Amino acid sequence: MSVALRQETPPHAPEAGWARRLLGPFHVTGVFWFRIHRWGVTILPSRAIGAFIALFTTFFWLALRKIRAAIAANLVPVLGACGWWQRQRRIYRTFRQFAWCLSERYERLSTDRAFTVALEGEESWRDLAGAERGFVFVTAHLGNWEMGSMLPASRDRRRIHVVREAETDPRAQRFIEELIRNRGGDLYTTHFAEDPQLGVDLLDALRRGEIVALQGDRPRAGGRTAEMTLFGRPFRLPIGPAALARAAGVPLVPVFVFREARLSYRCMVRPPIYVAQSSDRRRDLEAALARFAVDLEAAIRRHPHQWFCFRSLWKGGRVVKSR
Repeated sequence: MSVALRQETPPHAPEAGWARRLLGPFHVTGVFWFRIHRWGVTILPSRAIGAFIALFTTFFWLALRKIRAAIAANLVPVLGACGWWQRQRRIYRTFRQFAWCLSERYERLSTDRAFTVALEGEESWRDLAGAERGFVFVTAHLGNWEMGSMLPASRDRRRIHVVREAETDPRAQRFIEELIRNRGGDLYTTHFAEDPQLGVDLLDALRRGEIVALQGDRPRAGGRTAEMTLFGRPFRLPIGPAALARAAGVPLVPVFVFREARLSYRCMVRPPIYVAQSSDRRRDLEAALARFAVDLEAAIRRHPHQWFCFRSLWKGGRVVKSR
């Protein structure tokens, strides 16, 4: 295992190309689709959302060729090789799950519809939420991670700082930021990863006994990583969450949120990971990340079609380099 600097393009983001430059805000990553999606789930009656989901799932399944290929390739280490028809079924199921999670995200942020969130690991969560010290809530692009990030504020009245990657379209970022600000309340603070003061602010928050939520499965552009193993293949994880937990002397807590049914989710809290404080910082961080990689792999196996990674990760047994 080794720590290395990453290239400037986030390696797990969907590939950009001429289509994004040509379509601008009408590209799949542009603000147009953010707005129309939110508008659709707020004006349609709840019972009609399924038809809306089916229509747009099929449209994007047909239109997004590179993302189809990436999903299929990434699922081979998880589910094994398969024929053409089974591959298309896997891809469509993943698109459909993503469409539901994204739609229900907008419902959560923009409507008063009632959601159910079951908590798996209640005892661990109760111990963490009831303690005075902070912790690093580390999650992944599985299911509806945003649903879980709101639990500390809504359920336990704990202040939480949530770190997000910037959206490709700045207008889309401002749109999402406003929705979250209006819904999250005073105990929910959103930060964007490009802020140069972010590390200092998060460390101060943890030392005040607050919670920090981070994505642990995707490196930032230019961020440092450690090479772990996922499904028997090399996989780079960002060292930031473990480094922050070590610096603050707080636990790293893996949390994954899976969609189970309409407006129904399960939040799985794994046992805390305590980052060692030896003289070998690199070894301490890699040991913590290796434990997180085990939890991440188990979570993906549990709901492989809720693993939303839209760029091919491996080629010939090696990590695909970003371009």
